[in-house]
Amino acid sequence: MRIYLVIVPLVLALLHFASSVFMPLFFAFFLIAIAWPVQNALQRRLPKLLALLITLGLIVIVIVAITSSIVWGFGRLGQWLFLNAARFQAIYLDWTLWLEENGIAIAGPIADRFNVTWLVGLVQSALLRMNSMTGSAVLVFVYVMLGLLEVDDFNRRLRAPLAQPIGEKILSANREIGRKLRRFMMVRTAASVLTGLVVWIFALAAGLELAAAWGAIAFALNYIPFLGPFLATVFPTLFAIAQFESWQMAVVVFGCLSLIQFIIGSYLEPLLTGASLAISPFAVVFAVFFWSFMWGVPGAFVGVPILIAVIAYCAQEPSSRWIAVLLSGNEVNRNGNALEPGRE
Repeated sequence: MRIYLVIVPLVLALLHFASSVFMPLFFAFFLIAIAWPVQNALQRRLPKLLALLITLGLIVIVIVAITSSIVWGFGRLGQWLFLNAARFQAIYLDWTLWLEENGIAIAGPIADRFNVTWLVGLVQSALLRMNSMTGSAVLVFVYVMLGLLEVDDFNRRLRAPLAQPIGEKILSANREIGRKLRRFMMVRTAASVLTGLVVWIFALAAGLELAAAWGAIAFALNYIPFLGPFLATVFPTLFAIAQFESWQMAVVVFGCLSLIQFIIGSYLEPLLTGASLAISPFAVVFAVFFWSFMWGVPGAFVGVPILIAVIAYCAQEPSSRWIAVLLSGNEVNRNGNALEPGRE
């Protein structure tokens, strides 16, 4: 146990300081797990390199669609802020004065740091950071291309007699991880599309400016559990204050968006996901915030997939199965699948 207390912090420090190397690698593993069934099905009917080209093209289309919605949505948001900076600043100062007159001391420290220029700069820095990920995206693309070409050979090496019994355990865990990640992404994508559409329709009905941008932002951010829906609710609420100049309307916007996120995220998604992907909510929140601290926005996106992989690998060994049980929130078998009460 003592050696783990030394090794684990060192490994985490390495992952943090060498993020430019490990973040693209982890992201590539995630994409390979998602895309491998497509590649495998295509290469049974087509030459392997042609199948790889088609699979990579599909991956690029999906990633560009998601990232473009974020860039377009926040780009529209930045333009709106720039054009309406004076109005936003005046309303904010009025609210600050009202809070201070009513004895809410927190308004003072906020007023010292917050202004519209800072908010515009925040949006611009987020867009610049996304543009700076281009280099990492190229490295991810190379990893995915080479990884898809080597999956069959790597599986054969794991089945070799000299790799047993560890090889079969890794194969079993990898199959389970791939199955769970594909289901996770299918459910998450369906929920994200539905969230984006409902938010867009609500914004139009409420007369909220940038309705299409709010829908695009809600769609893209919904891929990040908890943190993404929270941001997709807070941003429109803040701008409803500036547009309608009414705290009552801001409360209505916040309440309706929160209700939308709650119904889709807390009812529809678990219903579609099922018990096999049940994960402790505390573990999900921790994974999102921890990996976002480690690797920024990409870390927040892959935090839950990493958690799913950890649960699957821990479930393979009796000595670590207790970790899988604690993280999943259910009793699990050796493949990391949730068990019904009273079953082995």
